[in-house]
Amino acid sequence: MNFFEIVNAHLSSLTKSEQSLFDYVIKNMDHIKTQSIREVAAETFVSTATFLRFVKKIGFSGFSEFTTVIKFTVLNNKDEEKPSPFTVSQTDYREEYLKNITESVRVISTEKLHQITSKLAEHPRLFFFSKGVDKYATEYIHYLYTMAGFEVEYPRDHDFRAVACHQVKKNDVVFFLTYDGQDAEYLQMINEFVENGEKPLIISVTEPDNNTIQNLSDLNLYIFADDVSVYNTEISSRISTIAVMELILYQYIEDYGGRDFNFVKLSGKN
Repeated sequence: MNFFEIVNAHLSSLTKSEQSLFDYVIKNMDHIKTQSIREVAAETFVSTATFLRFVKKIGFSGFSEFTTVIKFTVLNNKDEEKPSPFTVSQTDYREEYLKNITESVRVISTEKLHQITSKLAEHPRLFFFSKGVDKYATEYIHYLYTMAGFEVEYPRDHDFRAVACHQVKKNDVVFFLTYDGQDAEYLQMINEFVENGEKPLIISVTEPDNNTIQNLSDLNLYIFADDVSVYNTEISSRISTIAVMELILYQYIEDYGGRDFNFVKLSGKN
């Protein structure tokens, strides 16, 4: 069992001090896996009884199960640092390019799509968070959802993201569009949502591995892409991100378009 799968259901109930303990744990898992409860308690400046209560509150029967699951999670993460079968170098790129798009769409279950569209039907505010190469795909996605009538917030740099983070409310929907599922800024934002008592519905679109952002999200969607770089700059395709977000919108139109939209299909026009 993965550590994040166990704790995810309990994060919203943590106090501020317990959230600090959780932050310490996720940043020091490789270190904690071999420690005793006394050692961890000493390093976090709490009593062993307090730390044990925290361990039980986040879903574990005791400290032994806590460290066992951490060891398992750390081991799996290290295994996944090896080249992924979904991100391989290709000389002939075209076939893999098409397979990546198809696979990104194919693996999304109908149930998950309807979970998302039913939330969108409540007309929540949508927050899109992205950076790096992902920002260029998100520009189009922002345009698409805005034109469809949704209230969309898309902060484009670090300072605006910091401000937007404090504007997020419980009824909002946050999309983290990031191929890197370990981004420290986004992890801190998720922690702040929980700490402030304003945790929204979190939907992440990440690479297909067992990453931290995926495990802290309410819903996760995978994108598949081959690693491509030029002069040590990553330029891997984000067309799968666009395809997934378009699919969500078009599924919404299918489910609720008769109520919310008046679409006319145009053909043969530029």
